This record gives sequence, C-alpha cells and structure tokens, in this order.
Amino acid sequence: MVVANRGKQPSLAQLRAFAAVAEYLHFRDAAAAIGMSQPALSGAVSALEEGLGVQLLERTTRKVLLSPAGERLAVRAKAVLDAVGELMEEAEAVRAPFTGVLRLGVIPTVAPYLLPTVLRLVRRRYPELDLQVHEEQTSSLLDGLTAGRLDLLLLAVPLGVPGVTELPLFDEDFVLVTPTGHPLGGREGIPREALRELPLLLLDEGHCLRDQALDVCREAGRTEGAPVTTTAAGLATLVQLVAGGMGVTLLPRTAVAVEAGRGDLRTGWFAAPAPSRRIALAMRTGAARGGEFAEFAQALREALGSLPVRVAD
Repeated sequence: MVVANRGKQPSLAQLRAFAAVAEYLHFRDAAAAIGMSQPALSGAVSALEEGLGVQLLERTTRKVLLSPAGERLAVRAKAVLDAVGELMEEAEAVRAPFTGVLRLGVIPTVAPYLLPTVLRLVRRRYPELDLQVHEEQTSSLLDGLTAGRLDLLLLAVPLGVPGVTELPLFDEDFVLVTPTGHPLGGREGIPREALRELPLLLLDEGHCLRDQALDVCREAGRTEGAPVTTTAAGLATLVQLVAGGMGVTLLPRTAVAVEAGRGDLRTGWFAAPAPSRRIALAMRTGAARGGEFAEFAQALREALGSLPVRVAD
C-alpha cells in the first residue's frame, strides 16, 4: 500500500511562531510576544509552510493576513500547543507538587475576608508555591478556568457547570445589617419574612452575592415589586449606604467584622435555619493537579477554625 506524502512534521517552535503571528497579525509584535527575533520567527513560519506544503499567510508590505488554510490550521496549532502545555504542567505536578505557579481566582465578596487565611496557609505550608491571585466576578472566573488562564477558583457554589468539579470548604450564614436605631438592629431570631417589605440594598448585576440575596428574599415571600435599590459595586460601599440610612442589606458572616464594625451600624441575626451560602474551591474536572488541589482544599478547611463558618466534611 502506498501512503501519500503528508508533509514534514512541524516542530513546536514553528507552531509557536505561527500561532503568535495568527494572534497578532504582525511579525514584530508576535516575535516580541514569544521572545524570538523577527527574522527567526519569519523563518520558522516559512519553514512550517514549506514542510506542510500549504500557504498559511498572505504577506503584503503593510500587513499580514491569514489565508483560508491558515485560519483553519491556526486553530489546530493552538490546540496542539495547549495540549503540550498541559503535558508539561502534569509532569511538573507529578515531579514536585505544591511548587511552581498556582493561579487562583477569587470573587470580590470572598477575597478580603478569606485571603488572609489562604495566604498564611501558603506561606506556612507551601513556601515553594508561587500563588497568583485574580479577583473577578464569577462569570469571568469560570471563563478563565475553562480557558486555562486560571487553575483554581474560590467562590460561592453550586455552579452547575459541566467540566467543573467543586471542593466544598464551608457554609456561612447571612446576617441583616441595619442603621443604628432600626427596629431590627441587634435583634436575634429575626424571621425571614421580615425581608418582604424592607428597603433592601444590593450589589450590582454580575455579583453572585446579589443573586443569592434575591433568592433569600424570594424564599421569604418578597414580591418582585418590593423596592430593591442597586447602587453599590462592593460591600464596603453597600454598608456605607446602610449607615447613611438608605436601607438595609445582607452580609455573609465572614464580612461582618470587616465591613460592619463601625458604630453607626447594627447587626441582626436570623432565626434558625438562617439563610446561608456555601464557599468552595473549583477546578477543571480531571485537572492534572487534581490531587494537589484536593489536598489544598483539606488544608484550607483545617485552617478555618477562627472564622464564623461551618466547615464542610
């Protein structure tokens, strides 16, 4: 049987060069992005075209364009490079767990209150780990995880996203934060039904805490027409608005000490079972460092003793 000549097998350097040009459509910018000289990059792309027997680029004096074949093969080249990156990541994880870079994504309503515990744990137990923290909203974090930009997420669950595995850390109750003098300020055993008519202040669209608070209100029987004012991008601003008498809000227990400690605010406690949220680590299902991340989750659970939470089993 005669096998047709399918061209010369490309090198990784050639694929990296082509992928960079396909992204930037500019030889100088592509060369700078991957740390290669412009002549070397141009030569690598030409060698790839010659080896494959396909024209990948259309070169003019003013710009670079992908040919139709180039557009198709650029997708394949990126997939190959991503797979090689995952192979190297897996080899590194097997060789030396808890070393190298760990890109951790955290939602804004968790980051200020839990990161001190995370950072202490990493410094004490994993000194060789290069932890890089990215604070973003949930949708952006999930995009980063699935695209490979982030390795691990710290956020509220459940997510219900295929291909993402959740490692529960703890549950925490919500409390009611009111201005001084409010009839519910400082009270215990507040029924959820009290939320039905209160002037409630919430975070802006996109924050999962906003959605969780609205879920609590719906469970309490709050109607869609009840007043809800959305004016805050963060919890610090939210509690300032409460202190100014504009309404009340819900805070997770871990945020109370930081955000509601000033004298012109009062905290009210709901009757059991209080509304709550669950915080977890999330990783790509089947991640190369899955065992390492599970061990990290357990170590983090053990480090939560000083926080007002219920640690997950």
